[in-house]
Amino acid sequence: MSTVPQDSGEIVRRLAAPLAEGRVWVKLVAVLLIANGVLTALSIVGLLIAWLPIWMGVVLFQSSNAIDEAHAGGDEAAMIRAQQRLRTFFTISGVMVLVLLALWLLAMVFGFGGMMIGGGMGMHGF
Repeated sequence: MSTVPQDSGEIVRRLAAPLAEGRVWVKLVAVLLIANGVLTALSIVGLLIAWLPIWMGVVLFQSSNAIDEAHAGGDEAAMIRAQQRLRTFFTISGVMVLVLLALWLLAMVFGFGGMMIGGGMGMHGF
């Protein structure tokens, strides 16, 4: 039979441990996303979408800080805050991927349609 700690702080520390071990990578991805957003903002078109990677990076950084708090102090509220930030990050990522896939599909449909129309015009002497 395994021993189950009775102290809620110890439980939170144990639950936060796997995330705390990977916090360096979480912070690295957060910094890279923010840098990507800043570089994207340097172009005119990029200004429209640059806020997304910056927002995602900030949310990940907040999650990492909350993970540190939860792991170091056994803070249940910090653990919940970390999980909420991770949920927000993955929600934004999922929506972005769906939008990009939809845009890619539209580009394929219009590209194929344009190719068909363009090919047909060439055959009729236009």
